[in-house]
Amino acid sequence: MESHQPAGGRAAVSRSSLDDLQFFRVVASSETLTAASRELGCSLPVVSKRLSALERRLGVRLVQRGARRLVLTSEGTLYAARVETILGQLRELEDTLTDRSAGLHGTLVIECTLGLGRAHVAPLLGEFAEAHPALHVRLQTSALPLRRREFDVAIHVGTPPDSSLRMRRLARNRRLPCASPSYLARHGTPARVEDLASHDCIVLRENESDYALWRFGDAGHPRHIRVDGSLSSNDGDVVTGWALEGRGVIMRSEWHVRPHLERGELVRVLPHVPTPPADIYALTEDDEHVPRRVSELIDFLAARLPRRLGA
Repeated sequence: MESHQPAGGRAAVSRSSLDDLQFFRVVASSETLTAASRELGCSLPVVSKRLSALERRLGVRLVQRGARRLVLTSEGTLYAARVETILGQLRELEDTLTDRSAGLHGTLVIECTLGLGRAHVAPLLGEFAEAHPALHVRLQTSALPLRRREFDVAIHVGTPPDSSLRMRRLARNRRLPCASPSYLARHGTPARVEDLASHDCIVLRENESDYALWRFGDAGHPRHIRVDGSLSSNDGDVVTGWALEGRGVIMRSEWHVRPHLERGELVRVLPHVPTPPADIYALTEDDEHVPRRVSELIDFLAARLPRRLGA
């Protein structure tokens, strides 16, 4: 007996499978199912029900239930990795087939640290999006932008911790120790790097490195000191605000403190001691094919960001 496929059945299956891949990509990159539901724009019960249906279809458990944070099983980890590969190949195919004379289209996901993202990257992305109206641009700011690999471009300050990523320098930068004139008047001005050990140093907890270890010198003569103080934060603006109030010494990017230095609100500490570079990089996956929207965005940022920072 001849079997008849319902009209549009194969297309429906293909669309459903693709939707499942995109759905699980969001789930796998989220810290909790609640976070995934916010990203997907639906309720937590809907996400949980759809995940269960996907697991039944595949016949394996993808996510461990009951954990406070979302934890993938070994099968879930394998599935997530293959999902990334398949969706990446699909994007590559679409870019290859698109006429290069056409305007940029699709979605760009950019990750950046909080302060740089708010102050400088966001305005530049607004200009880029205005010039390419068919492009959907999404900026995600985080104190730990490289913890998850859900981005097309990541803007990173300092040497990237992941050497597998392709990187391009967008602007030169250094971190400078600074304090307010009022703090230095009360506590004295450090004359040597070692003097910082006796000062209130405000620590920025912005990444997973040893944030209380302040580095000086250059590649040939590196120096460092472990600092301490009563105040710390993962928000650079908060840290700078405390310094402006005279509460301690900070180590911040030159792009961030330059306006305060120029207005005399902060004073550079130990100006005779060099600090190592903390340049600003654009990071992408090390793929052979880079979508045109990604390469053109990086070219745009490389041209505009240094001028905006005064670097």
